[in-house]
Amino acid sequence: MVLLHHQIPSRKRTSSFVSPFPSQKLPKSTSTAAADDNAPPNDVAETSEIDKLVSILAEAGCTLINPSGPPCLPADPHKLRRHLHHAFSYSDNAPALRSDFLSCLSSYLQSPQNLRRVLTASSSESFGSCRSESLVRHLLLVPSIQLDLQNLLLEKLPEYFHVNPQDSGTSLSLEDDVARLIINQFRWLDFIVDPNTFTDKLMQVLSICPLHLKKEIIGSLPEIIGDQNNKTVVESLEQMLQEDSAIVLTVLDSFSNLNLNDQLQEQAITIALSCIRTVDAEHMPYLLRFLLLSAAPANVRRIISHIREQLQFVGISNSRAMQQSKLKGKSHSKCTEASVLEALRSSLRFKNILCQEILKELNCLRKPRDHKVIDIWLLMLIYMNGESLQKSIEKLFRKKVIEGCIQKAMIDQCICGHKELVQDYFPSFISLSEYLLACKEKEAREFGIHMYSCLFEEFNDSYSRQEILGSLVTNVGSGVSYTVSSALETMALLASKYAQELIPLSSHISGILDYLEGFSVDNLHKVYEVFSHLALLVRSSADSYGSSLANEIFMIVRKQVGHQDIKYKKMGLIGTLKIVSGLGDENTVACLSSSQKSNSEEALELLKMSLDSCKQLPLSLIMFYDELTEMMDCKNLHPIVIEWVGKHVGEFESIFLCDLEGGQLPVKDSYCGLEGELWMNLDGDISPICLNILPLASSSLQSSSLQVLPANFLLLSTIERLTNQGSLSGIDALLGCPLHLPSSKYFFGAGWTSLTGKQKHIVGLSLYYAANWIRELLNAFCTQVAGGFEFTSQASKEDIIAKLLKRLRNLVFLESLLNYSVDQCALSLPELHLYVDHCGSGLLNQLYYVGHVDKKNSHKKTHVTTSTDCKRTRKKISKAITSSDTNGKLRQPTILDVLKKAGAVTSQEVPNDSSSNLSSRAKSAKSSQQHPCNSHEPVVEISAVAKALETHRFKFRRLLVQCFFILTLSKNQDSCCSDSAAQLPLFLYLLRDLHHKLDCFAPGKQFSGRSMSAPVRFTTVTVGEFLSKIRPLFPSLRKHLESAVCLLKEGDEICQEHWKIESLSAGNPDIPNLVLSKSAGSTSVFKEILHCFCKIINLPDIRMDKTVLSYLLEAFQPVNIPDDIFSGMQLNLSPGTIEYQYFGAYLFVEGVLDTACSFSFMLASESLFTLESIVTSVQVYLDKLEGNSSHMNSGFIQGAVPILRRKLGTSAQKLLRHRWDTENLENGWRSKGEIVQKILCVYLENSDSTPALLDELACTILPQASSCKSMEEEDYHGFPTLSSATFIVWYRVLHERNLTALIRLVKEVTEHGKPRAGAQHDSVEEMLVKLQQSVNVVVSLVSQCRTYDKVTVHAMAVKYGGKFVDTFLKVFDFLQAHFEAHNKHIIQMVKELQKATRTIQTLCSEAKGLKQTAITSKIPATKRSMERFLFRVKALLHATSSGCTFWMGNLKHKDLTGQVVSSQAYVDDQDDNADEEDPMEAVNESPPASVASEEDQEEME
Repeated sequence: MVLLHHQIPSRKRTSSFVSPFPSQKLPKSTSTAAADDNAPPNDVAETSEIDKLVSILAEAGCTLINPSGPPCLPADPHKLRRHLHHAFSYSDNAPALRSDFLSCLSSYLQSPQNLRRVLTASSSESFGSCRSESLVRHLLLVPSIQLDLQNLLLEKLPEYFHVNPQDSGTSLSLEDDVARLIINQFRWLDFIVDPNTFTDKLMQVLSICPLHLKKEIIGSLPEIIGDQNNKTVVESLEQMLQEDSAIVLTVLDSFSNLNLNDQLQEQAITIALSCIRTVDAEHMPYLLRFLLLSAAPANVRRIISHIREQLQFVGISNSRAMQQSKLKGKSHSKCTEASVLEALRSSLRFKNILCQEILKELNCLRKPRDHKVIDIWLLMLIYMNGESLQKSIEKLFRKKVIEGCIQKAMIDQCICGHKELVQDYFPSFISLSEYLLACKEKEAREFGIHMYSCLFEEFNDSYSRQEILGSLVTNVGSGVSYTVSSALETMALLASKYAQELIPLSSHISGILDYLEGFSVDNLHKVYEVFSHLALLVRSSADSYGSSLANEIFMIVRKQVGHQDIKYKKMGLIGTLKIVSGLGDENTVACLSSSQKSNSEEALELLKMSLDSCKQLPLSLIMFYDELTEMMDCKNLHPIVIEWVGKHVGEFESIFLCDLEGGQLPVKDSYCGLEGELWMNLDGDISPICLNILPLASSSLQSSSLQVLPANFLLLSTIERLTNQGSLSGIDALLGCPLHLPSSKYFFGAGWTSLTGKQKHIVGLSLYYAANWIRELLNAFCTQVAGGFEFTSQASKEDIIAKLLKRLRNLVFLESLLNYSVDQCALSLPELHLYVDHCGSGLLNQLYYVGHVDKKNSHKKTHVTTSTDCKRTRKKISKAITSSDTNGKLRQPTILDVLKKAGAVTSQEVPNDSSSNLSSRAKSAKSSQQHPCNSHEPVVEISAVAKALETHRFKFRRLLVQCFFILTLSKNQDSCCSDSAAQLPLFLYLLRDLHHKLDCFAPGKQFSGRSMSAPVRFTTVTVGEFLSKIRPLFPSLRKHLESAVCLLKEGDEICQEHWKIESLSAGNPDIPNLVLSKSAGSTSVFKEILHCFCKIINLPDIRMDKTVLSYLLEAFQPVNIPDDIFSGMQLNLSPGTIEYQYFGAYLFVEGVLDTACSFSFMLASESLFTLESIVTSVQVYLDKLEGNSSHMNSGFIQGAVPILRRKLGTSAQKLLRHRWDTENLENGWRSKGEIVQKILCVYLENSDSTPALLDELACTILPQASSCKSMEEEDYHGFPTLSSATFIVWYRVLHERNLTALIRLVKEVTEHGKPRAGAQHDSVEEMLVKLQQSVNVVVSLVSQCRTYDKVTVHAMAVKYGGKFVDTFLKVFDFLQAHFEAHNKHIIQMVKELQKATRTIQTLCSEAKGLKQTAITSKIPATKRSMERFLFRVKALLHATSSGCTFWMGNLKHKDLTGQVVSSQAYVDDQDDNADEEDPMEAVNESPPASVASEEDQEEME
């Protein structure tokens, strides 16, 4: 040890060796005393003090003066300590000796050299190996002088602050650093005499220490201070941390090592949480690790919340700082963000409680503004740590994306510019993107597409991009339509942006071409869009690999186009035209070699090849024309391509048109025995041409050309617009030219019955082609008047508008005749566009009814040979029609349907009121057909739904959105009736089409089958685009609604004169059996407008476009809004705001409902459902506002929903209580069950107290209705809608809503939990009252079975009674917790529920005996629930020890009237006496109270 000290260069000592033994000390002392004789007085005094100190220590066995090093300690240090402690505490002059010793020691330590000597580890007199310690260390273990010595050393500490300045580049060793030596003496002392005083002194000195020493002391605090002073330490460190944040790491380390109690640990966590915002970036990982590892169940939520709120993860170090760190040579692991993520990841891995709490925290967030970028990283870290929570992460992430809480901008902040940061988590990002792409929700898939795009853009290395493409290809092969579509959409997006980068990686996606057969048309477009981008890019490239890719694609499409199968030809046409759209693009610049053809030449060659291959198949030629039209609308093609297309469509006139002479046919021929005439001539005698339909339809060789006519004309009109600055003036003669059709005499009288089957087929086809021709005329020429078209004069516009109205009248007329023809004789109508076998992702893939049920080969029939076959086919069509709902759409099965299927409901169909008259007319039409000699002609209602055509709707050409412009037009003419009556069929036709288009955008709307077909022109329409196009229609919808209401108020007069005048002016032939019912038309317009309004206001996209929503609401505002409507809100809303407009629209529809109550129950109910849609939209809009960061009226609109719900409940009550006339019920109550059910649900859901209302209806109103014996007595209870015909509906709804109310109450009870200090007694009372009301409802409903003997009612009682008991079991913990305070109430509730369970038991026994399968199928589950209820009651009374007695026994076998069944009578007299006891008396009211519960006894077999 001595030699080691001599080797240190900073220590200067004499080289002579002096023996440390006591024999050598005497001369030294003598010499020192001699030398001190000549010293000054102060030095003499100091020398005497040192001598005294030496003497005291020498007596204890310690040699203080050792020239060769530190003082020498005795072999037994404990003896030294005991001697000194005894001398300073128990000797005669102990106080004086102690004082002298401390004074002498203080003087001795004035010398820095002496201080260093006593702080350095001392020599020992023992030659054995033992741990050496300094003299001060031993003196600190002397209890009598410890505190004074501690203070002395701490006071010495500031004298050595300057030894190791902070700006010094190096640090001293421990032996040379006196300050550190002093601190080192306090570590791990065996005891501390006065820890409080010492701690206070240490904290005082610590507050003035330099930074390096402060960190040293703070880090040593757990080794210096005992557990008794942790509170002082924590408070002092907190104050220091506020003054200097540089010590945060040392403080955290100290907190971790201190043995803190729960309170101090929480204080330490609070201190750490307060440092999140102020701590330096490089210290953040350590701070987070401390917080997360300190998490406990009591504080984990607070820690997670503070980290989420205060951690500004994005921006800790930006991309520029990361680049600078790279230049400095720092690795990725040293980056701050990476360190933070690693700290979070390691902490989450070791503490599962953190993961669970993060998921709970994020799941509770509802507003988008509450979500941060760090949330995404937390989810990704949990997702990466293990598989146990991956499913939960995926579901939560999808939920947040759908709700709009996690937005695309947040993903951009995570990925873009942070490649090094995301690198380690790249597989997790890919996996999550793949999951989102496979979700059903559109929002989730769009988010997944964005994630793929960001990852592909950020990771430009080959490996990462191969992984991305591999994941996309996997999704393409999933076979799920929406997943395949989204994956291909992602590839198309990447190909449009990074085509050059995808060429080397094309081998990873080229395998998709082998699976084209399973793709829909929409997906085929996306596939060929990807490969056409790549093929066009490599045409000018010298890369041999790229050239082979292009050659492969060209070879595939050529083979497909030349294939005879329409399926493969369809693929080839799409691929060819997709390539042509790139090759023929006017803006495409290609650098070709001399041996290559130009792009336009290559495009023309492909077009000619496609056209030649399609001429033999009409459907393929139709698709070619439609695809080419769509391409020309979307692309600016090269003039050479446009010229070629123009030449081809120039053949239109020679094929389809015929010249006229003076507006008449030059020759009147007969075609297959049919006479022809010109129909619908709008140009009169000056018309030079006509459309040659009948001659072509009757020709077996040319009839297929008419199948191509609409698509050919669509292409012709498109070419005309492109070459004539958007004008169609070059072909305007087609708009007014007549149609050569069969004579009108065949449609009335004996004309139709005189036709053969082939002639009827020709007549039907002629009408069919004529109707579709007019549809395409409307599509083409509406573009001339809709929107801001500037190349048409005002006179031309007015002429076009007049002709469009007439053409629409022609279309309604033709489809009415066609519907009559198809109904009279089954016809096979050809398809006019290629349908889609597999559902694509186009938003308008289903525009009409889904009612097609015929087989594919049934469409190939050309005529029906026998009347028997006609009848059989008509039966099939009728069956197909009745399988759809009132509007013709597929609907979800209702509870009514389920009960019917189970045998519980016999007949509850609800046919459409507007079609009831039509059905009767159809019957009359059939009867007239069966009896041709009958003088009565079948009446065809023009405004009725064309049911016979609904199974063929998917074959028709579609009306485009611009045709709805006609709804904004009106004609003012003087006539015998109002103008709107004559225009009703026109507007109704367009409104129905609008309704069908809106159905396609409804959330969750899914269709199947070939009726999902859509023309190419509709597949690219989005909801937003559709809404923007129909926005000008909103005021017209309001106008037509008011017009329909006025017509309905006038009455049901039929005025045919005006309709005939208008029809004849449009060129329609006069057919007597075509009639117009003003009431039926007005009713249909009324319903269609309200349906369209509900569809539009509930579209998710309209909530994102505030302008369209405001415009819709503004169109349906009343004349004035009373001020008292806002009485329940804090402030009145200002006009013009969305909230104000919502109230206005509600009041307007409410006024319509009040008016409708005077003439139609069905229309009044439709108005009520529209009010419900408005309230729902307000609620959704409010949720959206709460999710946004701020909104001025968010507090005001909060009170709007309760106000509107109360008004909605009042309106529903009004309908239920209204006394309806028989003529306003449209076929009576028996067909209104489903409508009454909806109204009753609205009434119950929007009442102030649903349980109280249920109690009133079930216990008071329903028993009165069941006791009514005649029709006159059925409405004395105040609800005319509750009658014998609707009793079952009311009964079922009350059961369902009571069960729903109980489920909600169970949730409230569960949250309430067990009684705690401060629990509100009123809330418990309120819950018990609601439970009692719910029990009263089920008891009353089940008791109705005693007087109502319908099997349906009994089945419902057993089913819903069992479900009620099963749900009621969940509140027993709540009842047990509050039994002591509310025992009477709870016992009475259980006794009351017993009445229902006993009745249910009787119902089960009777159903078994009578073999009522509708009931027996529900018995097992119900009995299990009642048995559990029995034992839960027993457990409740046993656990509460309330003094109540409980017994179980067997029930008597009684029927519903209370009579004992004879086979179950007991012989024993005692048993007979017991059996006579009333079951309601089984519970004894007098103490000791007892609750009797039955043990379910089955019927004896």
